[in-house]
Amino acid sequence: MTKILIIHGAGMNMRGKVQTEIFGTMTLPEYDAQIRKYAAELGVEIDIFHSNIEGEVVNRLYDANEQGFDGAIFNPAGFSRGYPALVAAIGQVKFPTIEVHISNPVRRGPVSDTATVSRGSVAGFGVEGYYLALRGVRGLVGK
Repeated sequence: MTKILIIHGAGMNMRGKVQTEIFGTMTLPEYDAQIRKYAAELGVEIDIFHSNIEGEVVNRLYDANEQGFDGAIFNPAGFSRGYPALVAAIGQVKFPTIEVHISNPVRRGPVSDTATVSRGSVAGFGVEGYYLALRGVRGLVGK
């Protein structure tokens, strides 16, 4: 079974509480529940991880690499700009990473640094972006 790491970056724990005009009212636990439903529907195994600390995310990526994960889906959130260790870690793992954004960050101005080393990206589709990314990673496994 395809095994995918889901990483929620800095500030994702605030979803549904602040900036609801941009990101909506869904909370992180609600996102996680929906992502688990998508994974079950697609027949993939997932491990969901959240941290507001860059080093913890870097360590989790490296651990997933050692544990034989097939891919990662990463919503960088607050880690979109200025985190070179995180960019390096994504570039160093052997599995593909797909970046997901709930909203369209380009519409707001910033461009993500981690997108430069990700295999692909999905933006602007809300929680459905995770479904698209899960399908994409599943399709990349073994290629």
